[in-house]
Amino acid sequence: MLWDAFPDALHLARFQFAFTVTFHFLFPAFTIGLASFLAVLEGLWLWTGRARYLDLFRYWLKVFAVNFAMGVVSGLVLSYQFGTNWATWSDKVGPVLGPIMAYEVLTAFFLEAGFLGVMLFGLGRVGKGLHFFATCLVAVGTLISGFWILSANSWMQTPAGFSIAPDGRFMPEDWWAIVFNPSFPFRYLHTITGAFLTTAMIVGAVGAWHVLQDRSNERARTMFSMAMWMAAAVAPAQAFFGDAQGLWALDKQPQKVAAMEGHWETQAPAPLILFGIPDMEREETKLKVEIPYLGSLILRHSLDGEIKGLKDFPKDQRPTNVPLVFWSFRIMVGMGMLMIALGAVSLFLRWRGRLYDSAWFQRWAVAMGPSGLIAVTFGWITTEAGRQPFTVYGLLRTADSVSPIAAPAVLTSLVLFMAVYFVVFGAGIWYLFRLFRHPPEPQELGVESEPPIRTAGITPAASADPDRVHDARPQPAE
Repeated sequence: MLWDAFPDALHLARFQFAFTVTFHFLFPAFTIGLASFLAVLEGLWLWTGRARYLDLFRYWLKVFAVNFAMGVVSGLVLSYQFGTNWATWSDKVGPVLGPIMAYEVLTAFFLEAGFLGVMLFGLGRVGKGLHFFATCLVAVGTLISGFWILSANSWMQTPAGFSIAPDGRFMPEDWWAIVFNPSFPFRYLHTITGAFLTTAMIVGAVGAWHVLQDRSNERARTMFSMAMWMAAAVAPAQAFFGDAQGLWALDKQPQKVAAMEGHWETQAPAPLILFGIPDMEREETKLKVEIPYLGSLILRHSLDGEIKGLKDFPKDQRPTNVPLVFWSFRIMVGMGMLMIALGAVSLFLRWRGRLYDSAWFQRWAVAMGPSGLIAVTFGWITTEAGRQPFTVYGLLRTADSVSPIAAPAVLTSLVLFMAVYFVVFGAGIWYLFRLFRHPPEPQELGVESEPPIRTAGITPAASADPDRVHDARPQPAE
């Protein structure tokens, strides 16, 4: 049969979920940081009265609207896959994770949805204080959404506060222990700072591009400067939280850390393997380039600390794709080091008064635009691939979580998903780049600048009055 040439339903379902969740994660990673950036811009406008902050707010609000919409739509697909491809997993973890996902909708999504309309279309139509309040609540909503999603995912990494019923379902016993499970605090801080850094890189790249085109563009200079301040402050914090998460993983998931580091043998002291080719059949890392003692120093904070190797664990307990974990971790760290370097150099150039005059640095900032998205994507891959072969770490295997579904059905939906994603979201991303190419200008038009579209019924004269529409646009003082 033709279908026999394709992977089984388990591997197809894993690939489908990996594809959709990776694609989806790009949008919240940008939205979380951008929402807070918009709140800062509007706050600075209200505080200083300077029009450039309002113009930048309107400029990035259009980007936020498109990105938020794509994030919501791409996220809906994940929920359906829980029932179609992972019904056994849903049945077993539903009593624990079902309420957490419901809390995310009730406390975060409703908050965002309730005030998003005011944020997008209310500038000049409601009071300045109320509009700023709505912007802040949308920003808070994105942080709360991240809180619940990371809590649910962290519980699968370090399950706590539960009992197992006779039918194999996980039953909640202590909600504080479930929500604030051992890995959650580190992973939440690491992910949120990653989202802020992602936004800083994109905003910085757009600002640098327009500074290269016109060095006198005050608004482009302002967004570029703010992004570099954020990179300089957040990139080191991101590395600190990543180190804390690594120390947690070394204690709770040592085989994941061994795969990340490429260690097959237990060593004390352990070197840091910079590059190499993990070979799962021969159980060794070939052609490795390593630095003696540095692995122990980073992971144990001691020159002679012991690091367990993968051979210390049964084969059915090890990550199922060691090369993927090994290289995705290095891509994440490499991007992080480049972002730290970018922030540090920006401080030096700012001190020398050359931040806006160094074309080479601005080109570097433009090239670094996608670095945050790359880092969070491969960080997510490291976390999830390193958890295999389990969905609930140490308790529920991935092979026991999949639905009783045939491989052709999964493959068909996978192909359709990929086709629709690349067409629909490809168009959305293309439109985002169109917005990026537009330079920020004085009196920047926002999404609220046009009157509401009324397709039927009575059109109130006041709403259709062009003068009223014009008056709805704030006229800030310089």
